[in-house]
Amino acid sequence: MTYVIALAGKGGTGKTTVAGLVVRALGRSGRGPVLAVDADPNTCLDVAVGLSAERTVSDLLDETRGLRDVPANMPKPLYLEYHLEDCLVEGRGVDLIVMGRPEGQECYCSANQVLRTFLDRMIGSYPSVVVDNEAGMEHLSRRTTRDVDLLLVVSDATVTGARAARRIADLVRELDLPVKRIAVAVNEAETMAGPVADILGGDGLAFAGFVPHDERIVEVELAGQPLTELPDDAPSVVAVEAILDRELAGAVR
Repeated sequence: MTYVIALAGKGGTGKTTVAGLVVRALGRSGRGPVLAVDADPNTCLDVAVGLSAERTVSDLLDETRGLRDVPANMPKPLYLEYHLEDCLVEGRGVDLIVMGRPEGQECYCSANQVLRTFLDRMIGSYPSVVVDNEAGMEHLSRRTTRDVDLLLVVSDATVTGARAARRIADLVRELDLPVKRIAVAVNEAETMAGPVADILGGDGLAFAGFVPHDERIVEVELAGQPLTELPDDAPSVVAVEAILDRELAGAVR
């Protein structure tokens, strides 16, 4: 059965870094291959997982905008879905699909709809799926994120980050989205002050754990290497693996 993890959080909290660490942990634990979905217009997950997408979902939509004559009289939605295969980058233990930039001044909803259609078809082929959503909450209000086993909200140890995390959890409940569990991971920290803990505490938002500052992440990034190349004993790797072990163990129960 496929296990879907989506990540959300305020910009600047290290959400994509945590997403890359989640992909690494799932692959190393035998839960791969992993489908990594970069649903953030500010594409960064490709670097984190060491794959390069030459074509994105938005590229495809740009190419077919205004297209009236579809080859072989194929319905346009089917034509788009067929060509989404070209947007899938296959790697070793992880595949990647990138949403890409917004469609100029137009609504981004069509890209989300095409991506949802593609995921609906592809998701069953992977034991694990990791979706890195854009910063903030717009992807949730547009219902881009759905059928999620774990929504991992990434915060830092600040009141601002904690408030954003709490709003995301509240929005999931307000929209009645099919998210089985919501948990917050506090990044770049090993403790949090009382006011931060008070905001994050309460109903609807479990505490997944801390992801400490890790100089080895800085080292691999400066060397132009993906997070998948981090050593097994890197503090951030150990922390994210522990978070997933606990979350997945709870899912089995």
